[in-house]
This record gives sequence, C-alpha cells and structure tokens, in this order.
Amino acid sequence: MSRVIKPAPDGHPLVLTFDGKGIVMLPEALRPATAKAAAAAEGKLATRLSPGEKHGRKRMAELACVYDAVPVPRAPGDIISTPAQKRRKKKKAQAGTAKGKGKPREPQARGKWLTASVTDGIPAVIAAAFGEAERRDAGHQREWVILIDGNNTQIEAVTAEAASRGITVTIVIDFIHVLEYLWNAAWSFYDKGEPAAEEWVADQARTILAGNARQVAAGIRRRATTYGYSPAERAGADECARYLDNKKDHLDYATALKKGWPIATGIIEGACRHIVKDRMDITGARWGLEGAEAVLRLRALIASGDFGAYWRYHLRREHQRIHHAKYRETYMLAA
Repeated sequence: MSRVIKPAPDGHPLVLTFDGKGIVMLPEALRPATAKAAAAAEGKLATRLSPGEKHGRKRMAELACVYDAVPVPRAPGDIISTPAQKRRKKKKAQAGTAKGKGKPREPQARGKWLTASVTDGIPAVIAAAFGEAERRDAGHQREWVILIDGNNTQIEAVTAEAASRGITVTIVIDFIHVLEYLWNAAWSFYDKGEPAAEEWVADQARTILAGNARQVAAGIRRRATTYGYSPAERAGADECARYLDNKKDHLDYATALKKGWPIATGIIEGACRHIVKDRMDITGARWGLEGAEAVLRLRALIASGDFGAYWRYHLRREHQRIHHAKYRETYMLAA
C-alpha cells in the first residue's frame, strides 16, 4: 500500500514530532523492567498510593507525527506579550478587531501522518517517521525540524537516525516544557500566587525566545546566590538553570520564530490524547500486547486518513490468501 504525497510549497519545513503515552497492560504484557518493579513494589499505604508511588502497570507507547508546516514568522512578543502589548490587544478586542480575522498567528500543519506502537521501541518508531519524511523529501532539499519535549532517549535516537541517513535536522524543544521549568524557578523566588512571579516568568521567557537561554540560566543562579537561598529554597531555580544549560543547543527559538517554525508539541500531544488516551484509558481496561498494538495501528491509520486505502489493500490480500489456488502463479517458491 503506497500513500499519495502532495508536494509541499517551497519554504515549508518538514516537521517530525515524537512523544510517549502509557497504557495500562496485563501483567504478562509489561516490559521486563516494569514487571520486575511492579512485582517488587510494596505500597506505603494500604488503601492508596503515596505521592511519587506508581502502580507499575503501564507500558509506554511511542507516537510519531510527520507534517508539512505552513510557516508563520513571529517575534518573542507574539508568543509572550508584554503588559503594553496586552493593553493594546485589549483595546483592539474592544474595538472589534480581535484576533482570528487576520493572518494565522501560528504555523499551520498540513498533510499529517501518524504512527503509534506499544511493541516497537523509540528508535524503531522514529525510524518509521524518518522513512515517511524521506518519502516526502527524498532529496533532502527541505529543512527538517524535530519537535520533542526534551526526552534524552528521543534526542539520542533522532540524532543517530539522522546521521545514519545523512540528513541535517534541527531539534527544537517544546517551549511549553521550558515555561514549566521557569515556573518552578519562580516559586523559589516568590510566594505561591504572587503576581510578580508571572511578570518575572514572562520576562525570562521573552529573553529565551530571543535566543539568550544561557543568559537566563546564569541570571537565575546569580539571583539565588545573591539572596542567600538555602539548597531547599533554590532547588527549583537550580533545576531550571541546569535544564537550560543542558538543552541550550536545542533552544534556538530566535531562529525558529524568524523562519516561521512551530515551537510547541501540541500536534503530537493531541495525538497522544485522541489515539491513545480516549480509547485505551477507559475505566477498568487492561490490555494485552497484540490487542493494544492492533488498536493503536488502526487508530493511527484513521487519524492519518489512510484507513480506506489500507482496507482495500487488506481485502485484496485476504482474497488472495483464501483463494490462493487461483493466484498461485503470483507466488514464488522458496526452494
């Protein structure tokens, strides 16, 4: 079964994005490490889990999406507004010129292709997505953007796959995840619910979007040291600074915004919800490996708009299998 690929206009980046979602499995369907941890787990409480404890009943499904992005160049202020910008937007809304009537404010996804698997590991699913991307850009003429949430295993697998195929890719970490780290740092400096924390996070976010993540990391550490916070008080600040330093090579939002690329993983996170969670996470469900894999594959085919072509192919193959005598001349003997 081959898919019809509509060529993307010049200048449209090719986006590959990945994420994982846990599925509650039958004990025999768990991966060995998870099964071992589940067997050894002893809950601290008899009636419920304590904070940080897990049932050990889930197996991670890996999802991938490939799509063509219609670029929309933006500036940091278009992502995180300053107080003055917020006031201007409010005035425009009151004057009847609210957003939604002009040009799109973010890149638009076109030609989405999805795949999901609970049996294949991260490298195998990423390889399948690269295969789809190469079908769209066999000559590697387009810009390839990899959108992920910062998972090191995914970053390593993407880097290895790109190197093996001789493809240059740009990895961009989901900006929403960066914001969460900034908020953790803010609670080291401000009381919970303090309005000043919101303005501080917005200022740091705009600085990161302008391409100065290392400057923000240094400023966070400097503030925590200058005000003499204890190790416990500055834990969130140190974690944020460490994250920004470790991921600095993948936080070039200034270039991404200038070129009109997406900087958030909403597409694949939405897929995790409607492909996995909405069907696999119903109350009381416990999945076997084969059943879970079959459902995931079918839901991914439907979400990609490929189910009709797949079903016609399936019926042809089934017809040949049942009536093999009629079609035996199409088979080749192995010996």
